[in-house]
Amino acid sequence: MRPTDNAVAQWHAQKQLRHSPAWRLMQAAPWSLAFLRAEFTAARQRVPLEEFHADLAAFMKELRHENLSLNESWQASNYADSWVRSQFLARPMVDGRFVYEPTAAATRALAFLDSLTQERTNLNSSRLSTLLTSIETLSFQTDPNPERRIAVLEAEIAERQGEIEALRNGGNPAVLSDNSALAATRSVLDLASGLPADFKRMRDGVEGMLHTIRQEIMESSVTKGVAVGQVLEGDKALRNTAEGETFQGFTEFLNDPARQARFRQAVNEVLERGFTGQLSSEERSTLATLVREMRRQAADVHAIYGRLSESLHSYVMSDEFRESILLRKAIHAAEQATARAPLGPRTPVVGPLLYAPAFETLAGLGIFNPGDHVPPPPLAAPPALSGADIHRTPATPPPDMRAVHAAVALARSTRNGTATLADAYAELPAALRHINTIRGLLLAARATDQAVDPARTQTLRFTQIDGTERTARLPLVTFTKDTAP
Repeated sequence: MRPTDNAVAQWHAQKQLRHSPAWRLMQAAPWSLAFLRAEFTAARQRVPLEEFHADLAAFMKELRHENLSLNESWQASNYADSWVRSQFLARPMVDGRFVYEPTAAATRALAFLDSLTQERTNLNSSRLSTLLTSIETLSFQTDPNPERRIAVLEAEIAERQGEIEALRNGGNPAVLSDNSALAATRSVLDLASGLPADFKRMRDGVEGMLHTIRQEIMESSVTKGVAVGQVLEGDKALRNTAEGETFQGFTEFLNDPARQARFRQAVNEVLERGFTGQLSSEERSTLATLVREMRRQAADVHAIYGRLSESLHSYVMSDEFRESILLRKAIHAAEQATARAPLGPRTPVVGPLLYAPAFETLAGLGIFNPGDHVPPPPLAAPPALSGADIHRTPATPPPDMRAVHAAVALARSTRNGTATLADAYAELPAALRHINTIRGLLLAARATDQAVDPARTQTLRFTQIDGTERTARLPLVTFTKDTAP
């Protein structure tokens, strides 16, 4: 390799980076970067559409108070739409509601900006211990010599036994200081901050395959039998990427209840330590919801895999796919026959007709079947009906407003000019005590502006058509005026 080859490759990579959404986002207005960094955190990767627009509108109001030049004709929704078009944000529908979430490129760009603005170093004892443990684990897992691996395990057992004996003999355990514990916790959060972008890139890759297979199905190409193989090869290549390995490793973690229980117990114990009071509320929330957030992101990828599986199933069950299989079998048989035939000049006696029925599939030929054109049997004659078969459906009669006004007047005359709705209802005969009469009493009270007290209630019992009794709870209505029209 020439010394300049690496530089040329880096130059092409830089040109591609300058056209990526991540580069455009880092060149955006500082206020938009500040809003996106504040709105989307590690513990809050999705924001409902209405809430996002309201937060952005309030932030723009503050910016205008500080005399920042903004587009006066644009509202919060216009800026959100422009960020979606620029591929800074995605706007999927989740549980019947639109939400906003940063794309994979935007997530990496925002994490990079966070690392530049935070005044803390990643070089600490916890990070170095993690590095040492990882390299020792890698060395152990890649060692093919069983004797050396047994020696390593025995040395680790001896070390652990020594620690147990020291604790049993009253030795104080070595406890990290608050500063070291804070640095270790933030190192864990830094490691977890890269997972959302990996999940989103994995999800985008699966969505791309889903779009490809659906496009192949819609095109109805005769060579579409190779589409399944292409999708499977694309899925294999996607799983071999860093994002695919992250997703596969976390899927194995989700399928192991014991590891999940250990992880949750460790997180709960860390949150109970005294040094966590020095963490910010956002860091504590991120640590507490770490497993739940990763489960949600993994569920999104699994859901898209489900749609991809459904598309492949419908594609394989289609007539075009079966026809392509028959065509490939015929071509393979022709190739085998040609390979077994003796060599020599081959001059066809009759020129082949490419449009002959022999080159058509049965599904495309459509041979006439007389059984498909047999007329159906005649329908049976309709039943004969007479007047005795006609019955009127029972219904609750309308309110007798004359009887209603008379009952109100009678109740008022026997109660010194004042009567409640229940008093008037009691003066009615039993045949009129139904739901429509109660509606008529309320209508009479509203039409004559009677006194209504919604804080107090009264109970009336009425009879339905089937003879059952029901209870109606109404606000206290007092008749003090004449209700007669």
